[in-house]
Amino acid sequence: MTLPPGWRLEVHEALSSTSDRIGEAADAGEAAGLAVLARRQTAGRGRSGRAWASPIGNMYLSMLLRPSGPVRGAAQWSLLAGVALAEAARQIDPAPELLRLKWPNDLLRDGVKCAGILTETALSPEGSLAWLSFGIGVNLTHAPSLPDRPTTCLGAAEPPEVFAQRLIARLDYWCRRQAEEGFAPVRAAWVALGPALGTRLALRDGPIPEGNFLGLEEDGAILLEWQGRRHAIRSGELGSPA
Repeated sequence: MTLPPGWRLEVHEALSSTSDRIGEAADAGEAAGLAVLARRQTAGRGRSGRAWASPIGNMYLSMLLRPSGPVRGAAQWSLLAGVALAEAARQIDPAPELLRLKWPNDLLRDGVKCAGILTETALSPEGSLAWLSFGIGVNLTHAPSLPDRPTTCLGAAEPPEVFAQRLIARLDYWCRRQAEEGFAPVRAAWVALGPALGTRLALRDGPIPEGNFLGLEEDGAILLEWQGRRHAIRSGELGSPA
């Protein structure tokens, strides 16, 4: 498997964090398309500063993009990364129908987390996006325990370097498609890979406690129906189905 044009893959035996390495490279002027993989991380992190356990055998990959546009567009890019991740995972999982996306940043297998995405951004002096990175961890061979939720592995494993190239190829495809067609195809793909329409979802730290999934707003916000009203949710974390 080869990388798409413009992409470079660094492979390290160990790093504190692949996202830290990407941030340092981006601030030093590295061009878009750098991907950094570590076989082990000593200080990996997830969303909201949570620690991310990093046993050898799983994939820990961060990727650098330099999209133009306002920082509010970062949410759409996170959903694009989710679509790429789900498609890459479905290519190797023997039961691809079990893999579903959880808004805004997780991949579930049979309802249990098997991968996550950490999106980080930096601003230009003008206030637009200077760069954006995706830090993606995938449980290929180990499912580290988390204090607040169960975890699982993909239904099949391959070497992290191979899965990283598979993921980069899908991310590159969706980046090119979004550049040509806008966010609408990404939105449609995410909805097809997300919860079934009508699924009752709990919401943590959001403006409503729960709601029925209605799809995504045009800007990527998740749409929930609660007490007969539609709510576009742009922050918060979904819990297990209510």
